[in-house]
Amino acid sequence: MKGSTEGEIVRAEPWVWGQHVAIAAAYGVIYQLALHVSFPQFLLTTGLRLACLLLLPVRYWPAIALGEGLPLVENAILCAGKFGIPWAILASVPTVALWMPLLKPLRQRWPLHDPDGHLRMPMILAATLGAAVITAAITTVTLIAALLHTPGKWPDLSPVDFFFAYLLGAYLGALTLTPVILALHERFRALHDARLSIAVIWHSALFRDVLWWVLPALAAMAWLAITTQDDVVRQAARLALLWPVLGLAWRHGWHGTAVGGMAASLALAITAKGLLDPATLQVQVVLAFALSGTLMMGARAQTLRAAMGPERS
Repeated sequence: MKGSTEGEIVRAEPWVWGQHVAIAAAYGVIYQLALHVSFPQFLLTTGLRLACLLLLPVRYWPAIALGEGLPLVENAILCAGKFGIPWAILASVPTVALWMPLLKPLRQRWPLHDPDGHLRMPMILAATLGAAVITAAITTVTLIAALLHTPGKWPDLSPVDFFFAYLLGAYLGALTLTPVILALHERFRALHDARLSIAVIWHSALFRDVLWWVLPALAAMAWLAITTQDDVVRQAARLALLWPVLGLAWRHGWHGTAVGGMAASLALAITAKGLLDPATLQVQVVLAFALSGTLMMGARAQTLRAAMGPERS
């Protein structure tokens, strides 16, 4: 009996290690894709990291850090001569590993879902803000290390300005991607034994709203912001990107906010003129407050509707 148990453990170990390797490889590929399609104003990699740390069991977190860290080490080695050894050391540290001391106690204290199965949106927003602060801090310190390696080469760069820009970009990057992933995860869970198919997607009211009026409206306003020569009109068009988000939030709760927020964030990023564009930063602040508030209200409304459901039936 003992020999049989030991044999099962020996056979199980390669499978367990294989799972970690597969997760590390898959995360590394997806991370690189998110990095290449990210805008400086909206760091989609923060959303990917946060979604993985919220959804995956803690035992798989080292695999995530490995998948993110290996490309960073390679890039740091290649660029160490240009930016210096201190920069290379800092640039080699996977940001997701710096998040783990924050996310682990949060998940232990407040699981992703409450006892009734509803998403804990306040915990998610708190994790988003904490992760954004950590991301901005390590990014700014890494920038300072590069500046110190070649003093005077970039005299116009202000680490303080970049810290707040990265803080806002990381926060919005997380709000751009993480809620969408969580909303899709929740909708997949709601399917139960039903199969996900094109017909199911097509008959989704949220999908149709996005296709028929949200995307055309956002595209029109982004085009106006890009082509106009009037700064007031450009800023008005950027602010108008919020209206489709509010419309989806009204019709579909926090799921609508998640999808609309991602679309509006990408549209705003297309109109931006650099990381420290003051006009874009102003709209980013408004968008950050709007998304945070509507996500909170949408999740709260969903919980209240679920609580009132049995009374109405």
